[in-house]
Order: sequence, then C-alpha cells, then structure tokens
Amino acid sequence: MKASCHILSAVLRLVLLVAFLPLAAPLARAQYDKDVFSFRGRNALSEGKWAEAITQFNVLARLDTTDYWTFFYRGIAKYNLGDIRGSQRDFDTAIRLNPVFTSGYHYRAITQNRFGRYDAALEDLEKAISLRPGLTGLYFTRGVTYFLSQQFEPAVRDFDRYIRQEPKDPSAYLNRGASHLFLGDTLKAVNDYNKAIKLDRFEPEGYVRRGRLFAAQGRYDDAIADMDKAVELDTANTFAYFNRALMYYEQSRLNEAMADLNKVLEFEPGNALTLYNRSLIRAQVGDYANALEDMDRVININPKNVLAYYNRAAFFSGMGRWEDALADYNKAIELYPDFAKAYMNRSYVELQLGMNRASREDYKTANRKVQEYRNKTGFDGVSFADTTQKYNTLLALDADFAKKDFDDELLQHRDVDINLRPLYKFVLTDSRDDTFYALERRYENPLLDRFLAGLSLPVVVTNDEKYLSGRETALQLGTADSAFEGPESSRREFLKALADIDAKRYNSAMLHYEKAIAATGDRYEELYKAFYLMNRGVLRAEMIDFIASMETNVQTLTMDDKGNTRARVRDQVTTSYDYSEAIADLEQAADILGSVPYIHFDLGNLYCLSSQLVNAIDSYDKAIRLYPYMGDAYFNRGLLLIYLKDKEKGCIDLSRAGELGVKDSYSVISRYCAEEQNR
Repeated sequence: MKASCHILSAVLRLVLLVAFLPLAAPLARAQYDKDVFSFRGRNALSEGKWAEAITQFNVLARLDTTDYWTFFYRGIAKYNLGDIRGSQRDFDTAIRLNPVFTSGYHYRAITQNRFGRYDAALEDLEKAISLRPGLTGLYFTRGVTYFLSQQFEPAVRDFDRYIRQEPKDPSAYLNRGASHLFLGDTLKAVNDYNKAIKLDRFEPEGYVRRGRLFAAQGRYDDAIADMDKAVELDTANTFAYFNRALMYYEQSRLNEAMADLNKVLEFEPGNALTLYNRSLIRAQVGDYANALEDMDRVININPKNVLAYYNRAAFFSGMGRWEDALADYNKAIELYPDFAKAYMNRSYVELQLGMNRASREDYKTANRKVQEYRNKTGFDGVSFADTTQKYNTLLALDADFAKKDFDDELLQHRDVDINLRPLYKFVLTDSRDDTFYALERRYENPLLDRFLAGLSLPVVVTNDEKYLSGRETALQLGTADSAFEGPESSRREFLKALADIDAKRYNSAMLHYEKAIAATGDRYEELYKAFYLMNRGVLRAEMIDFIASMETNVQTLTMDDKGNTRARVRDQVTTSYDYSEAIADLEQAADILGSVPYIHFDLGNLYCLSSQLVNAIDSYDKAIRLYPYMGDAYFNRGLLLIYLKDKEKGCIDLSRAGELGVKDSYSVISRYCAEEQNR
C-alpha cells in the first residue's frame, strides 16, 4: 500500500511539473526511473536474487553510463553467480568512473585472486588501503592474497592486524594458523586452530585442520578424534572421511580405513584418488580382483596416470599374470622413460617370462638411471628416477575433493572425461594424406599448405591421438642427415626435432627447434618460424604437464568467500607450474603469423593452465574467428565458460562442438547442461 501511494504521489508530482516545466519532464522521469531500478536492484542483492539484480542494473547502465555504483553493484551480482570475468569488467568500469573508489579496488582484488593474478590483486589492495587505511576488511583480503602467493610472513602480519580489530572471527584464526604452519611454527598453528574452534564449535573446518596437523605429528588418536567431530557436525564431509581413512591406515586399521573410503565413494563415485587408495588397500589384503577393478576405473578416468599403471602391474605380478604386468610396465615407461623403479620391476617380470636378455638390459638401465639421478645437483626432492621413492603408499591429494555443487569442482579426475582437448602440433605421419571431402570443412591456409608440401617427410598438424603413433617412421629415420632432405636447414632441423620427439629424445628435440628458429632465410622461411615456435612451445608445455602429473602432495586453493570479503585458505598450496616459456613461444608465433587458428587454440590451453582465464577465452575466440568449424575450440571454450559459471554460453559452445564432431561434448552436456535444458 505504501509503495502504491508512493508511486501515485510521484505521478501527481510529475503531472504538476509537466504543466509548468515541460522541458524538465524527461529528466525528471529519467531520474524517477533510475531510483526505481536502483531500489529494485539493491533489494534483489540483499535477498540474494543475483540474476534479478543484474536485470535491474542492466537497465540502469543503459540509462546512465556514468554511475559507478551501478557497475559496482552489477559486478557483485555477477561475482555471486560465478561470472568472475564479467564482475571484473564491471569493477574495472566502476574504478574508471571513480578512480578513488575504495570498494571497487577491494572487490576487483578479490576477482584478481580468483584468476591467480596475485600481484595485480596486491596492487589494488595497496590502492584501497591508501584510500581508507582504517578499513580492517582490506587487511583480511590482503592476508589471503599473501597466503595464496605463498608470502606467509606478510600474511601473518595482516591477519594479526585484522584480529586486533576483529578478535571473534574464526576464519582469521584458521587463515593465520595455516600461515604459521607453512612457516614451520606448529605450536602457533595449533593455538590458532584451537581459538577458531573455541569461537565456533559447530564449524567442522577447524577440527579437520587441527586433525591434519595432529596426524602430521604422529598423534593419530587425537587426529582421529578431531575427524570424528568433523563428521559428527557434517555427515557429508567427504574430506574428513578421506583424511580419517589415511589416519586409520597409518594405524593399520584397514577395515576402518576401507569403511571411510567407501563412504567417500557413496557421495563421490568418481573420486579417482579414493578409488586409487582403496585399490591399494584391497591389494594389500590380497583382494586383487577388486583392486584391479578400482585401478581400472582410475585409469579410465585418467589414462595418463603413471602410478596407476605401475601399481596395476604389481597386482598382475601378484596374480602371476606376467604378460599383463609386462604390458602395464611398458605403458608406465612409455609415459615416463626415466622411471627407474619401473625398469627394475619390468626386469623381474621379463625374467619370469624367460626374456633373459631384456631382463638384463632393464636391470642395467634401472641402475644407470638411479646413478644418473644421484649424480645430478640442484634437486631438492625425490625424483621418480630414484628408487627410494615409495610408489605403493596411499596418496593424500586434496584436489579430488569437491563440494556437492559445481563451485569448487575440478574439470578432471571424474567419471566423465572432460579434460581440455589437447594441444595442436606438427607430427610425423606414415604417409601424406592430401585427399579431403567438401563436407569435412578442412582448414585451408595457403602458407601452411605450402610449408607442409615443401617438407621431405609427411607431416600433419593435429591433436588426434591416432596420428601420434608414427614411431616406426621416426625409428626408421634414425639420426642420419640423409634422411632429412630439403633445401633449407631450418626445415631439416624441424624434421629432426619431430623424429626426436617420437623417439622421446626431448632434449635433443629442443636443440633442433632452437637451430630451426635461429636459422635465417627468405621471407617464407621467416614466416615458417611461427610453426617452429608453436611446436617448441607445445613441447615445453607437455614436459611441464608430465612433471605436474607426477606430483602427489598438492591441494587446490579456492577462496571460500563469506560476505564477499572473507576467504579461508587451506593448509597446503597447489604446486605452481610455470608455463611462461611455452606461452612466450606461442605468443611470438602469433605475432609472426596471427592467421593460424592452431596457434591461438594452443595459447588458450596454456593460458587456462596458467589461470589466465580471460586471456584463454580471448584466444579461443580468435581461433574460432579464424576457423569457425574448429570444434575443439568450442569445446574448450565451453568448458571454461561453465567453470566461470556462464553455463548457458558454455552449453551452447559444447553443443556446437558436438555438431562439429567432438564426441566428448555430449557426455559433458549430459552432466552439466541437463538442468539448463530442462528449465
């Protein structure tokens, strides 16, 4: 009723104004409209109706492009819907319109954190603090940013300052405790966890963290008691069940460990890490049949998991299935040629099969690789070339654990294979395939076609696995210069690099790429350098990916925001892999020859792996503009859009990818787009 009276009163006032000030009426009506839309938008924000809020602020943005509050509020709504990229654009606009807007810098810093751009986030926070040094929430967010960027001492200082002003916020103690833990001060860490628990006894996070710390100290009874409490408070806390399983295992309480792992799998049937660990326990008690079933599922989810093949081979050995064991050791060595322990074990299997000569060679190879590793300097940890590494212990990889919604769910290690479509590269093939059909919509580029036709060996640009098995061609070529005919030294070096990659001589391949890139020639040869840079960038990225796949103790860090300014950091930090050299190669290739979609596609993948998600989207956009029928680019862009909560656009892209022949699209659509289709 009050609202109706307000509107009626406003209309009466408007009529009176029209009589006396006709020229001012449009401005008055516009102002009235703005007030209404602003009220509706802010009201929707307060009620958590994010989509409705965006609708109202969209109208406001059209009515007045200079009101920084409009873009700021819309940015908040987008952020809460998961559109981090869109929210950052709005915060950028708000700051551009008002360069002294403290909240704009603060919230943009939060979005920068989500993208992993910690330096940019710190710059924004410094600006915000310079504008309002007394705003304590800024120090909390900066403490989180320091932690995420692994600057733990300044993180502690910021949390100290925040706690002095807000001594009853348990999240601050959890964050400061995690920072102390990385600084090696377990006493201060446990004190902070105790304080967080005291402040909020009904929050399981404090018990989980303190329990993990107790477990690291060997205090398993205390650790299990904390996990019991966490499970009591949240009976669906899969992370607590998983950690308690590891603790039970350390106490040789295998039945309890199995029960907890089974509980995790009730909630998350596709949790590859839990399947992996349950498989190892089953094998330990002699239940090889079920152990194999679990490990088969792990390999189905992640077919490049070296340890899965290695351990399955051990299961086969325990069952006397020597041929199967040999095949799995072969696969493990194919994935990682320096895996000394795999050579040693394969030597034993070959001995059982009567392959005495091969057995001796593998035994020598294993010992040589161990010695080579021991002779190396500058390595801090234990390499997979070192046989002292334990390969059959349970792994504590937190990255497989996700909340029930898609907020923190990873795009890997699940039942549905939704990895990014792989990088494009030049590879040797067994024969030239110059035939194509009109309906194939083959990508045509005169310069690329000229380059391929001018090579003395058959080469294709692909990311299809069926082309990546041209090892016979490479082995026949060997390293004889006579096998690489051609008028230009750069192309000879390029072909040698391709042959070396097929033979897994990666260091040699890098040297050949460098020579090819350094060579000089005519105008065409200068353009061809883009292809050499593209392939070198891909090789660098693949070498990094392989190292990443070998890490066992990593944990995904996400910002668990409360009120948009609160985030809990975790006790471990994801290992950061540096793709900068690979990206630099692809960027240089794009500068030389920006008309090739494969280069932009590869850049999109590398930007994605480097958490530069906005750049990744832009690169896929360029690839699609250059080649509108590139299904892989639609697929990857669709996955990324879904991850960024722009599900509608992401599902449209996945549908388009399916139309263009990317069969993986439909399994992803059935999982993540069904709700959208049924609305």
